[in-house]
Amino acid sequence: MTTTQKSTRAARSLASLTAVSTLALLAGCGQGSAPESAPSSAPAVDPSDRETHEAAGANPRVAVTYDGGILVLDGVTGKQLADLPAEGFTRLNQAGDARHLFLTEGDSFRLLDTGTWSEPHGDHNHSYTTDPVLSDQRVEGSHPGHLVVHDGIAAAFFDGDGVVKTFDPSALDATTAIETEDQTLPDPHHGVAVPREDGSVVLTEGTEESRSTVLVQDADGEEIARMDECPGVHGEAVAADGVITVGCENGIVIVDGDEITHVEADQEFARIGNQAGSPESPVVLGDFKTDPEAELERPTQISLTDTESGEIEVVDLPSSYAFRSLARGPQGEALVLGTDGTLRVIDEETGETTAEVPVTEEWEEPAEWQTPMPNITVSGELAYVTDPETQTMHIVDLTKAEDGAEAVVDSVELSQVPNEVAVASGAVSEAGGTDPS
Repeated sequence: MTTTQKSTRAARSLASLTAVSTLALLAGCGQGSAPESAPSSAPAVDPSDRETHEAAGANPRVAVTYDGGILVLDGVTGKQLADLPAEGFTRLNQAGDARHLFLTEGDSFRLLDTGTWSEPHGDHNHSYTTDPVLSDQRVEGSHPGHLVVHDGIAAAFFDGDGVVKTFDPSALDATTAIETEDQTLPDPHHGVAVPREDGSVVLTEGTEESRSTVLVQDADGEEIARMDECPGVHGEAVAADGVITVGCENGIVIVDGDEITHVEADQEFARIGNQAGSPESPVVLGDFKTDPEAELERPTQISLTDTESGEIEVVDLPSSYAFRSLARGPQGEALVLGTDGTLRVIDEETGETTAEVPVTEEWEEPAEWQTPMPNITVSGELAYVTDPETQTMHIVDLTKAEDGAEAVVDSVELSQVPNEVAVASGAVSEAGGTDPS
């Protein structure tokens, strides 16, 4: 691949600075402050009958799943705003519009309106909030898997029937049915689809028994490029300049435009199945597992793949981590939440650890991946870390991490044992994101 000059890191967003400034004022509340909890069985809210309030700035909201429902919290104060019942084992996905999230529930992606958004108004923005609501709007199919938003387009992949459903995230509304365009793949499999602005799509192909293909199709569904040497193909990430990666059990695949490159690892088995990308960096953070016989491998190495040079750097860590431990900071830095309870900030270009933030007590990845474990998600300069053992959510100010200051600016007691966590930033919509699951 041709190496181009690495992208300069972007300035921090106004919304993030507003949130951090507000947190600084709230820091006097101290660690372990309890939220003002809503009733555990909050009455259903009519999506069409909600009051709208203007806010001083973009107000992030945090959604946390638990066994039986979803909590929605104010991302600055930690105050519980809603407790919404849901059925079965649920997961969270970005919707791509900074307001909504999708809850994986049964055989559907169900729309969650977190009730926070901003609208441009000339040279400034206006921000608003309303009551969160779990709507009746769904994208339905058999065994929903990955939901990816890229270039302002969302693609929902259904593993059970091999159907990909694409839709416009900017049109999402809690009272309006979601219109999709559907594509059926040759065989059902646990796969992923990444839509692109020109109508093309990066897809996986395979079967329930085996999958090893990454391909690019144009807007008419015609194949442009194919690569069949990615065993165990899984997951995706998007790096700077729209470069896409897909994980393999022998390295990683890089899709740059219509060119597919397979980057082999230095050993026969090296699974990079979960990745986290950033538009601020050409480097993709990934896990790195090397034991093909392990039922549950607890890795102590991560991968940093430079999508410009096509090189994989493997970095040793002092502790293991789980698939929900990977995230990216506002400037592209790699974030890894270790099972020793430490959040490590890693320079994605050098692999050096630049900061270590103690957040939780030591923990161990459970044998069943559905079992609650610590999670990390990031919105702007704030990282949110959940701890099911203490039923707590910690808020970390990433701007303080490298200065040696106390970076955990608040710890919020939750009314339920947390499982997955996701954030709607409430900023002016910039569709994009990745699902590291």
